[in-house]
Amino acid sequence: MVEKDANALKSLFHSLGLRSTGARIAVYRILAEAERPLTHAEVSTELQESGFDHATIFRNLNDLATVGVVVRTDLGDHVWRFELRGDGTKSHREQHPHFLCTDCGSVSCLPDGAVSLKKVRGTPKAIGTNKVVVQVQGLCDECRT
Repeated sequence: MVEKDANALKSLFHSLGLRSTGARIAVYRILAEAERPLTHAEVSTELQESGFDHATIFRNLNDLATVGVVVRTDLGDHVWRFELRGDGTKSHREQHPHFLCTDCGSVSCLPDGAVSLKKVRGTPKAIGTNKVVVQVQGLCDECRT
């Protein structure tokens, strides 16, 4: 994701009907730098030094998800994870598969081609479109050793 300056973020937020606040800009930037979906707790930890409280960060994550800037996903472990809706320049494209470690709970975005979804007879019509969420579960490299 291309780093946006403060003025570009202000324009983006205003075009979506959101106020441009320091907390909202900070949350956006943390997600823009992330290589994987982040939980509310992880974003809060990253912004701990900035003095924003947990409720403000959670509210901003949900506001950004509501207007479609952020994708909010539950990968089956009852923990919301947030990532920017991508423009295809990084791993955060519209819909993409994730890997969830069943031991440590780490999540990573899988690269293009890691999972192939093609429509074959007997599968739901959504297969082969960008309207499905795919996750692969197993042990990550660190937990396998």
